[in-house]
Amino acid sequence: MRLHPLDRPVWNALHSGWSALAVGGAHALRLDPEYGPFAAAIDASPVAQAALSALTPPTGELWIVEADSIISPLGAPVLRTAQLIQMTAKSIATLDQTLDFAELAEPDATDMRALASLTRPGPFEARTHALGHFIGLRREGRLVAMAGERMKLPGFTEVSGVCTHPDHRGKGHAGTLLRTVAQRIIDRGETPFLHAYASNTGAIALYQALGFTVRRDMHMLVLGFG
Repeated sequence: MRLHPLDRPVWNALHSGWSALAVGGAHALRLDPEYGPFAAAIDASPVAQAALSALTPPTGELWIVEADSIISPLGAPVLRTAQLIQMTAKSIATLDQTLDFAELAEPDATDMRALASLTRPGPFEARTHALGHFIGLRREGRLVAMAGERMKLPGFTEVSGVCTHPDHRGKGHAGTLLRTVAQRIIDRGETPFLHAYASNTGAIALYQALGFTVRRDMHMLVLGFG
């Protein structure tokens, strides 16, 4: 049976939207570490798993996201595992709230990484902001909320980096920014998708209210040497 492209989102992104940033060879690839820690092997064969293990950095992490259970490659310690939910949207619910958000670009990179470091929406490296379009909300000059794009593969773009400063939560900022990013993806003729930890029921409920539906369960494995 042919796999859906989103069953192997990292592998397929590394062969399409992320191909210019891919590092590795025929058996395993990873995203340029400046942009993020994501990696994938072509299959579960020993040769492919050895190639994947070889891509694990001496410091830092390697993140693997797959629909099927992930085999831990020999030679690289497993730092943690997690169950994810993958969601997609055909349409996005209209929200009453409007925000004076701004397009984020290179001059905003330091503030974006600082907000991501504080709120931990997922891995956010020095060049993650350049993986796609990001928008954000500032209050008194400080970036307090943002949302943007990460994985890109034909017909699909991932919504990611959605976060709000703790001092500004509960005001609907994250939902409004996420909705805006997702609607832009739909307007381009693509399908927005996202990943959430299966245990994060609050976030999943928000995404469902915005029009996302659960596509399937996913697995995440994080490798690293500390």
